[in-house]
Amino acid sequence: MLLEEIKGLHFGNFYLQHSQPTDTALIYHDTTITYGELDRSIRQYATYLQQNGIQAGDIVALSCYNTPEFIYSYFAITRLGAIVVPLNLTLTMEEITYIIRNASTKAMFVHENILAKLHATPEQLKVALGLENVFVINPDTTATIAALEPVEMMEMNPDSTSTLLYTSGTTGKPKGAMLSHKNLMANTASCNRMLKLNSNDTFMCVLPMFHTFGFTTSVLLPLYAGAAIVIHEAFHPKEIMQSLVQNRVTVFCGVPAMYVVLAQALRSGNAEFPDLRLAVCGGSPMPVEVLNLFNRQYNIPLVEGYGLTEASPVVSLNPLDGEKKPGSIGKPLPGVEVRIVDEKGNELAENQDGELLVKGPNVMQGYYNMPEATAETIVDGWLHTGDIAYKDHEGYIFIVDRKKDMIITRGLNVYPREIEEILYRHPGVLEAAVIGVPDAVKGEVVKAFIVPKEGETLDRRMILDFLKPHLANYKMPRFVEITDSLPKNATGKVMKKALRNLPH
Repeated sequence: MLLEEIKGLHFGNFYLQHSQPTDTALIYHDTTITYGELDRSIRQYATYLQQNGIQAGDIVALSCYNTPEFIYSYFAITRLGAIVVPLNLTLTMEEITYIIRNASTKAMFVHENILAKLHATPEQLKVALGLENVFVINPDTTATIAALEPVEMMEMNPDSTSTLLYTSGTTGKPKGAMLSHKNLMANTASCNRMLKLNSNDTFMCVLPMFHTFGFTTSVLLPLYAGAAIVIHEAFHPKEIMQSLVQNRVTVFCGVPAMYVVLAQALRSGNAEFPDLRLAVCGGSPMPVEVLNLFNRQYNIPLVEGYGLTEASPVVSLNPLDGEKKPGSIGKPLPGVEVRIVDEKGNELAENQDGELLVKGPNVMQGYYNMPEATAETIVDGWLHTGDIAYKDHEGYIFIVDRKKDMIITRGLNVYPREIEEILYRHPGVLEAAVIGVPDAVKGEVVKAFIVPKEGETLDRRMILDFLKPHLANYKMPRFVEITDSLPKNATGKVMKKALRNLPH
């Protein structure tokens, strides 16, 4: 049923399935864009690219903020049968160069403000990156595009690659996950089926569009449902809370750090969001205490999900109407299968920890030009996620931790998330992150980083005294560091690699 639902869909037409040309598609600052205008702009951008030599199979990078132009460029590239490579805006020039060259990129769409930050002209960027063309998103270009006659949609194979998403590279150089039209459409349709969205909804897009979680949940999903999208370039709490009310937002997708801020605002009585009916959390595990705080303050479903770039990205969601178990990432999406296996690949019984494997139409085609890495990650059609999880007797999945984040001290496994969950119960803790640091005797020992709430004073002894009744001795942190903030990536996920690289 799911594949029948998306049969024939690709980025050239999916957003026309549940909308009318006069329906609102995008709201950006004071500008409202209808679905008819959205479609015309995408086809005009495609015409512009076509006239400048872009054709099916070409790879085009996209470096742009959350703006309507990001959406026009993205869909225009894929409408021509070309492949888009969205670039993380926090990357260094060295990292951008690696991706551009690794992906054999032909051209690049870049916002003029990003070009200015790189202190480069289009010609300089073209030469430095070895590109055939650099298209700058600025008023002159948009005026030129707006005067063009829109190109007609071309037919394409739904199994062809539409998007090349580079993973964060926490275990080495970034790898380009190849996602097909069918991968992304299947994932979008599955999410829509579970969340029961419709054309009356208004989404807020504040997660970065270049990131797979932000793009699928805050762009593809609302457009597939025929809903409206309120676009924000970044998460500025006061601005976001005002927009939630003024734009009558009904669906908010965010990461845990955003919900910490929203829950605090609600608790202090500084905000009410009368139209908000659904909140979705992903990107990293939601601490149970943060979930409970949000639920106590606002009576709407906060649906936690789980995903990864290689799965387009959503794998599971807590059911909208059924039981939502604190700490659980819910059940697999329609059409998605999961298994929990031991190190030998044997499937484990309920409540046993093992690696989470995923299979379904959302699983990537593989890593670009990396057959060995692909073969290691996808075995017999099963995607090895690297996450440690278990399933309970009702099929709810619980993530224990990242396989690579697991700490081994004196041969015993310690899962950082278990310690972090307890730390979040402390009334003075705003944020917490736990890592393993090398130790000559034990192999690794536990270190905790703590961000106190405003006005709170914490120290190592207070934290250890709080943890002691809840943890076995070998799980107790050897080191506790009180800090003003934790390093995060563009989606708000704590970068544990950066913490590990600090002197200890």
